[in-house]
Amino acid sequence: MHKLILLTLAAAGTFLLATGALVATGLHDQLAQADMIVVPGNTIAPDGRPSPRLQARLDVALKQFRERRSPRLFVSGGTGKEGFDEAASMASYLRKQGVPDSAIIEDNQGWTTEATARNAATYLRSHGLQTAMVATQYFHVPRFRLALERAGIAVSGNVHAPYFELRDLYSVPRETVAYAVYYTKP
Repeated sequence: MHKLILLTLAAAGTFLLATGALVATGLHDQLAQADMIVVPGNTIAPDGRPSPRLQARLDVALKQFRERRSPRLFVSGGTGKEGFDEAASMASYLRKQGVPDSAIIEDNQGWTTEATARNAATYLRSHGLQTAMVATQYFHVPRFRLALERAGIAVSGNVHAPYFELRDLYSVPRETVAYAVYYTKP
């Protein structure tokens, strides 16, 4: 019984350390030049606009675009349960913020983090480009970087959306588990 308690405490301690490392990494922005900024999709509001969480991702990516860290914004997502094409909604939001069509790449096949990474890599390779910057929630940054790197993309930097909500209490530990699964995946 004593060994079981020690093992349980060790597992819990390891999980807490990993979660702390994930959060610290995600909150540490790395500003750099990139061929494109990749923004993964998320919930669309009932009126078809990006949810506040997704808008925060777009706004942080838009800031990097306006500061000329990248000439392109790659917005990726699928059609969520709300019935809206996430990529189209994201692109529409960016256009309303003054981003020209020529700077927006829409990927409506980004159903998962892995699919977004694969699609971004395909786009980069087909256009002779190499680097990407990540723009997402802080807890998603490490796994998204890993997915992009595994897809063959040189990730030059990352920024996190300054948006925090009660849901993060679920999302952060979930992301710790998801990162471990991605990391151990062949």
